[in-house]
Formats: sequence, structure tokens, C-alpha cells
Amino acid sequence: MIVREAQIEDIPQIQMVRNSVKENMLSDPALVTDKDVEDYIINRGKGWVSELDSVITGFAIVSVTDNNVWALFMNPDYEAKGVGKKLHDEMMNWYFSQTDKTIWLSTSPGTRADTFYRKAGWKEIGVYGKGETKFEMTIDDWNSRG
Repeated sequence: MIVREAQIEDIPQIQMVRNSVKENMLSDPALVTDKDVEDYIINRGKGWVSELDSVITGFAIVSVTDNNVWALFMNPDYEAKGVGKKLHDEMMNWYFSQTDKTIWLSTSPGTRADTFYRKAGWKEIGVYGKGETKFEMTIDDWNSRG
């Protein structure tokens, strides 16, 4: 399994992964368009994919424009293998090489993602949107994680 920078050509497979998840599912897959993904990986920030035998198994996208993690998802068949952490760490290292601004994300409470972010050192700071847990990470917290 390799982790590499996401390319525009990856968007169809990124969308397949996004729509394969069992938690944090989109109420309407049309809410996140291919143009949205392209905007985030080209203009707003950067994205990474995990790939096995030319099949994308997961992806992470961060926005330096919005100072947030826009997406981090794994195909359920490839969860709990450490690849999500590799994607996360690659994304966070790049983000903090671009800015020292605090980054945020939100996810549904009580999910595997919620647990994942807590273990990765994210700090819960409140509620966002429709009851999601909002987390933040400072550059100091990122650099001092154990």
C-alpha cells in the first residue's frame, strides 16, 4: 500500500471511497461534487490517497484556505490497518509546513473517526453543525505529540 498526492484523475475513485463508508455517510452523495474535490485538492489545499494495486483505498484532503480537514475516509475493507494514520500524518505534516494556524475538523460523535481523532491528539472544543463534535489541533500540539 502506498500513500501519494491526490491527482484530478483520482477523483472518481475518491468519490467511490467517500460513498462506501458505513459512518459519517453523506445524506445525498450529490452534495459533494467532483468539482468540489478538485477545488480542494488544487486550489484550497492538497489531498493524498492510499493505493493498492491501482485501487484507491482511502484519501485525506486538507484546506489551508479554511484551516480545516475537509475529508479523511477509508474504504471499510481497508480500515484498521494503519493506513488512515499514514494519510492523517502526511496531511498534517504538510498543513503545518504551510501555516502555523490552528486547524479544525468535525465528525459525528461516537464513531470510529471520533475515537481516531482523539487518539491522534485532537482536542474537542464543542459542537459543530448538526451535532457533530468539533476538534482543533495547534501546531504546538502537533509538534509535541508523543
